[in-house]
Amino acid sequence: MHGTHAGDRLHAPLVYVHKQSDQNRPRFVAVTTLEDVQAVRCAEFHPNGRIYAVGSNSKTFRICEYPSLSEIREDHSTYQPTVLFKRTKHHKGSIYCMAWSPAGDLIATGSNDKTVKLMRFSESQKQLEGQEIELTMHDGTVRDLCFLEDSSNKSSLLISGGAGDCKIYVTDCETSTPFQALSGHGGHVLSLYNWGGVMFVSGSQDKTVRFWDLRTRGCVNMVTPATSPGSRQGSPVAAVCVDPSGRLLVSGHEDSSCVLYDIRGNRPIQCFKPHSADVRSIRFSPSAYYLLTAGYDNKLVLTDLQGDLTMPLPSVVVAQHTDKVISGRWHPVDFSFLSTSADKTATLWALPPI
Repeated sequence: MHGTHAGDRLHAPLVYVHKQSDQNRPRFVAVTTLEDVQAVRCAEFHPNGRIYAVGSNSKTFRICEYPSLSEIREDHSTYQPTVLFKRTKHHKGSIYCMAWSPAGDLIATGSNDKTVKLMRFSESQKQLEGQEIELTMHDGTVRDLCFLEDSSNKSSLLISGGAGDCKIYVTDCETSTPFQALSGHGGHVLSLYNWGGVMFVSGSQDKTVRFWDLRTRGCVNMVTPATSPGSRQGSPVAAVCVDPSGRLLVSGHEDSSCVLYDIRGNRPIQCFKPHSADVRSIRFSPSAYYLLTAGYDNKLVLTDLQGDLTMPLPSVVVAQHTDKVISGRWHPVDFSFLSTSADKTATLWALPPI
C-alpha cells in the first residue's frame, strides 16, 4: 500500500460508521503496546515508516521497530514492540515533544527541563550517532517542535515553542544556532505544525492560532477560533494541524471543541465536538480523508472529511486508553496510528486485512 491507496482502502468500510449498530464494521486492534513507568507524552514515526520514537515522563527515549501488519487478525494478541534503542535520563525532565526532520536524519526532543536536544540519526544503523546538541534558549517547558526545510540552502530549520516568554524560536540545524525569536502569543505555545515549506501555524493558551511565514519573518495572520455557538468566545488551543493542500486548518481546544477553518477564504467552516474533554492532538490521515483526534476523555476519534464540511461530520471512536490520551500519530503510508497516554503506554493500532 503506497500513496493515497492506503487511505482509500478504508473508503468502503467506513461507510458503516453511520450505522452505529453494525457490528461488522472494521475495528482497529492494538498491535503492540509499549509500557513505561510514567505517562507517555509523545511518539513520532520516522518518515520512512519503519521505526518510531517514543518519549516519556520517565525521561526515557526509545526507538521502536514498526512491525509487519500482514498477519494481524481481529483476535490479535497485543505484544510488546521491539525496542531498537533506549536511553534513560535523556532529559533532566519529562520528554514533552519530539520531531523528525523531513529527511529523517535528525530528531529533536523538548522537555520541561526547558531544553531542546538535537540528535543525528543513522537510518542504516537505526541508532543515534555523534554528539547531541543541547539548545537552551527557552525559559519554560518546551511544548512542541516541528521542522521546516529551508529551500534556499536545503538546511533543516527547527521551530520550537512552549511556556515561559511564549516566544517561538527558529534554529538552523546546520549550525545549531537559534537565529529568530518570534513574538506575538500572549500565552504558552502548545502546538506547532508546518506546511508548504516556509509556513507554519501555532496554537496557544491565549486562544489564538497564528500563521507564520519565514520569508516575511513574522506573523501573517491570527485567528481566534470561536468554540461556543453564537458568541466569539474562544478556548485555549491545545492542537493545530493543516491538511496537505494547505487549505484547511483544524484546531483542537481545551473545551473539547474542534474548529475547521478555511485558510484561503479566511473564515471558519464549522465547530464540532468529537470528544467530551480537552482535545490534545489532531492529525489528518495520509490521504487527508480522515481526521484523528485524541482527547482527555481517554479516546481516539476518527472523523470523516469526505463529504460537505459544513454539514455534521460522521465520527467514530477507534481506540481507547484507560487514562487521558495525549497524542495520536498516523503512519506515513499505512492506515495505522500510534497513541500515547497518561496510562503509561504507547500503542500501535491497525485494521486487520479485510
